[in-house]
Amino acid sequence: MRPRRFDAKSGCAVGVTLSVIGGMWKPLILFHLFAGKKRFMELSRAIPNATQRILTLQLRELEADGVIVRHAYPQIPPKVEYEISAFGQSLGPVLLSLRGWGKQYGGSIEGVSQPHHAPEDRQLNACSL
Repeated sequence: MRPRRFDAKSGCAVGVTLSVIGGMWKPLILFHLFAGKKRFMELSRAIPNATQRILTLQLRELEADGVIVRHAYPQIPPKVEYEISAFGQSLGPVLLSLRGWGKQYGGSIEGVSQPHHAPEDRQLNACSL
């Protein structure tokens, strides 16, 4: 297991959070995994702009940080599934906040503000604007 990637000397909790979920692909990976277990190729198809190499690296980092769990099954062909860990479940509200902010910002760019959505709309399995 690799060491965690945050600078404890800075004392900034935002920096710690970003060291775990920061980057372009990690939040998207997490959103897809909140919908349930996924195999690598399912994630690859769900996030087509991420190369297989970068997707692999991001999955390894999330696993090393304890946010996701990797299940490898001893069979041929190999079967590997990823899912959110119990610790990773605590990121749900953070990701929902990021999605909400993105919806507002996306609406402001188009010149139309997006209305606040009711709590029943707050599902983690959809990250589209």
